[in-house]
Amino acid sequence: MAFSAASISNTSRTLSSPSTTFSQLNNKISPSHFSSSLSLSPRSSPFRRGFVSQWGRRESLRGHVSSSVKAVLVDESKEKVKLLKGDMWSVHKFGGTCVGSSERIKNVADIILKDSSEGKLVVVSAMSKVTDMMYDLINKAQSRDDSYLSAVDAVFEKHRLTAMDLIDGDDLASFLSRLHHDINNLKAMLRAIYIAGHATESFSDFVVGHGELWTAQMLSYVVRKNGLDCEWMDTREVLIVNPSGSNQVDPDFVESEKRLEEWFSRHPSKTIVATGFIASTPQNIPTTLKRDGSDFSAAIMGAMVRARQVTIWTDVDGVYSADPRKVSEAVILRTLSYQEAWEMSYFGANVLHPRTILPVMRYDIPIMIRNIFNLSAPGTMICRPAENEDGQKLESPVKGFATIDNVALVNVEGTGMAGVPGTASAIFGAVKDVGANVIMISQASSEHSVCFAVPEKEVTAVAEALKSRFHEALNAGRLSQVAVIRNCSILAAVGQKMASTPGVSATLFNALAKANINVRAIAQGCSEYNITVVIKREDCIRALRAVHSRFYLSKTTIAMGIIGPGLIGATLLDQLRDQAAFLKEDFNIDLRVMGITGSRTMLLSDVEIDLSKWRELVKDKGEVADLEKFTQHVHGNNFIPNTVLVDCTADSSVASCYHDWLRRGIHVITPNKKANSGPLDQYSKLRALQRQSYTHYFYEATVGAGLPIISTLRGLLETGDKILRIEGIFSGTLSYIFNNFIGTRAFSDVVAEAKQAGYTEPDPRDDLSGTDVARKVIILARESGLKLELSDIPVQSLVPQPLRASASVEEYMQRLPQFDSEMARERQEAEDAGDVLRYVGVVDAVSEEGRVELRRYKKDHPFAQLSGSDNIIAFTTKRYKEQPLIVRGPGAGAQVTAGGIFSDILRLASYLGAPS
Repeated sequence: MAFSAASISNTSRTLSSPSTTFSQLNNKISPSHFSSSLSLSPRSSPFRRGFVSQWGRRESLRGHVSSSVKAVLVDESKEKVKLLKGDMWSVHKFGGTCVGSSERIKNVADIILKDSSEGKLVVVSAMSKVTDMMYDLINKAQSRDDSYLSAVDAVFEKHRLTAMDLIDGDDLASFLSRLHHDINNLKAMLRAIYIAGHATESFSDFVVGHGELWTAQMLSYVVRKNGLDCEWMDTREVLIVNPSGSNQVDPDFVESEKRLEEWFSRHPSKTIVATGFIASTPQNIPTTLKRDGSDFSAAIMGAMVRARQVTIWTDVDGVYSADPRKVSEAVILRTLSYQEAWEMSYFGANVLHPRTILPVMRYDIPIMIRNIFNLSAPGTMICRPAENEDGQKLESPVKGFATIDNVALVNVEGTGMAGVPGTASAIFGAVKDVGANVIMISQASSEHSVCFAVPEKEVTAVAEALKSRFHEALNAGRLSQVAVIRNCSILAAVGQKMASTPGVSATLFNALAKANINVRAIAQGCSEYNITVVIKREDCIRALRAVHSRFYLSKTTIAMGIIGPGLIGATLLDQLRDQAAFLKEDFNIDLRVMGITGSRTMLLSDVEIDLSKWRELVKDKGEVADLEKFTQHVHGNNFIPNTVLVDCTADSSVASCYHDWLRRGIHVITPNKKANSGPLDQYSKLRALQRQSYTHYFYEATVGAGLPIISTLRGLLETGDKILRIEGIFSGTLSYIFNNFIGTRAFSDVVAEAKQAGYTEPDPRDDLSGTDVARKVIILARESGLKLELSDIPVQSLVPQPLRASASVEEYMQRLPQFDSEMARERQEAEDAGDVLRYVGVVDAVSEEGRVELRRYKKDHPFAQLSGSDNIIAFTTKRYKEQPLIVRGPGAGAQVTAGGIFSDILRLASYLGAPS
């Protein structure tokens, strides 16, 4: 019964005595005082006038009933309208944001009016922030903060203004009267709490539940104002729950359904607006449904009327495959099974509380998650999974991924645990005694150790309890340790079809390994609805992104950093620009350039750089180049699990960073020959690290630009062939020069022509010295298994000795004609013998040596038939002994070199899971 004026007056007199104790207050104002408010309402009279249709609809009478109207006075104590249950009912639940303002309440009413269901049961939360305001009232009152009075007035004013914007006339007067009445009751209750300095759970539940009462009344008035018969329900009259510990309650369905039928017999209506979140105990004491209570209310009501569907209206488009704040490519799932939704919500996904699903599962009632602010979004249906004719589930194996952060692992380990009954019971008994929540358990079949995860804030108490409980076993050595591993996160992959699909676990762990993620613990139940792993907290987002990508819920995404936007680097960026959309659409490969750096300026971006205007961006937004900062930026983007740095320079200082990058899990792609032709010990360390990890190092373009030289050599070796000799024209510049050094042309003229055409380096001596060819020879020698240093390769330089120390390129080009006669003589001798001159590199695997020299070849030899700047490489092997395997094609130029690098990038994407 609601507080009468007399009871409030008596309460006030009681509270005015400063010596009143809280126990005395409990005697004078017990929860039964305020729970009795359930029955004292003008509309609760046992005799109510109204038209009663055959279905049970009551249309309110306004004023005098004409004798011409065939009306009947219904004595509801004698005649009860039966509640029909089944598919004619649809249930809607609207959260606080959905009813956060008068305008939003009007939108909710519009949705209700447009629902064509025969019966509509609408469950509402308090207006946005109101529940927090009510808890704040309690906190201020029990802290004896006088501002609770002004806070109560703020609550009153918020609802008064909302009501005045929504309703008018008698409805407004009726609502404001009830609101004044409730506010007076609240002030009396808060005064009691203020004096006692403490609020019991019953008092708190009574206070906080008012927001739902007011929202339900206002919405029902708005629906009725729009011409639809509507009643509002205080669910404390209907919904009965029993406390079950752990801050949860269990519905009493038998009693609740009985009370619902009684309520409906007094208030028959096709549209009911019910309060969410609040309920009563069997003793009729107001209580709440705790966390996510309004969703729970909707599920319970849906089950009690056997509804066709329960729709949960919220502010998101549905259930995502992963947290969209962590995985930008997360997608809306169209359907989830009850079990999948249960698993995902347990592991922290923003779905529903697991208990919300239980009532509707009993009757196979689907739950639809919809966005009230985006009605065009189809939402997510949670239901029993569909099956095809063969009985196989139609959905993909993994539906989604969820994470729990701020977790710690506890490992209890020792040989004395094996085969000893009751050890696990003792462990988890100690955990229970400190009130900790065990999130995950993992135990090896050897029984040597038990590992489990708990919230990090509880791990200290857990560890101390275990050490105390097993004090003797630890001292005796039967247990070796109780170890704590902090800073962990849990990652769960969820999907009902995982149980019938081989290879899901392998795919999951392969994705984690390729993202360089270490797994600390694993758990999987026999139902196989989820696979749970524990990882480092700092790896959580990267791991989530990696596994999400791997299961094709998003693109195979790679964060790229381009080092050296010179001729080759710029050409690569333009190729990436032209191909990005095609690769993303047709091959699920999403290449995102996050940074570009030269020797002096770099461009960094938190989102991918727009490659259509990268040159302008470098000029306008570039900053001072810092290679370490650049690396950290590109690799530090946790939204993208895979990182690759593409070194398009010829800089040895950049090459010296490769080992550190690979160690940090960064893939490396380069045409830079300095690392693979540098000191042998450094090269060996680099290759060893590459082989030991899932981090990739690709360098096809170091030899032959875009020609498949390295991959061909590896293919031969990996299939068991034995390399005898590799011989080739490896320099596009020198190929062009000797292909055109014919007839009576002077050597210096041909060199000048090649320089003018852009075939040579700015200083042609860099090509003519043979050092570049020597580096390619040493790379191929090492790939073949030879342990050679660059200094072991004899090189015939084509730069005359007197010109090697020339001060400038101009001086070199001016003096070069003085030495034309020597090269002319070499050419003439070759022509007299029917040969041509070619500058070649040779790897002799049999004698374990290499060399670079000017050699003669017969005019019918493949090397003599080149044109332009083509390269040609001949592999003589055990299989290809009589007729060498030859690879020939353009071996120089920015387009083909950049193409070779691009090919390595796509090869990396394939290794990381892109479809072939």
